[in-house]
Amino acid sequence: MWGTRYERWRHAGLTLLLAVFANVAAVLTGTAQARSAPVAALADTVAVAELPAQGRSMLTLIYQGGPFRHDKDGVVFGNRERLLPANARAYYREYTVRTPGERSRGARRIVCGGLQATVPDACFYTDDHYASFRKIVH
Repeated sequence: MWGTRYERWRHAGLTLLLAVFANVAAVLTGTAQARSAPVAALADTVAVAELPAQGRSMLTLIYQGGPFRHDKDGVVFGNRERLLPANARAYYREYTVRTPGERSRGARRIVCGGLQATVPDACFYTDDHYASFRKIVH
């Protein structure tokens, strides 16, 4: 039994090591396209005036520092989908954009990035619960 478990761990470690080396080689040779593809999707933008009324109201609240309706508004957004540009862990914060008639928080969010919550470097809008983002432009 020990040999079997050891072999599995050894195989998993070697597989991970090979994947890391492959990624490093791709970056060094300029062939790493998998990481840059999601960020390229951010070419889509949305003007503040094109946001739903609830989105414009939330954007105003973000710049004012609140008050926010939901406890989750202003919490760190992990960017697990990797659709937003890579940044430090606590860089992005998410905010709920209310959907009329929806009893839950719904699918609409604004995610802002920056070192100060009330002075974001950039904000992004999603109406499909993080499946896609559009950069908000003024």
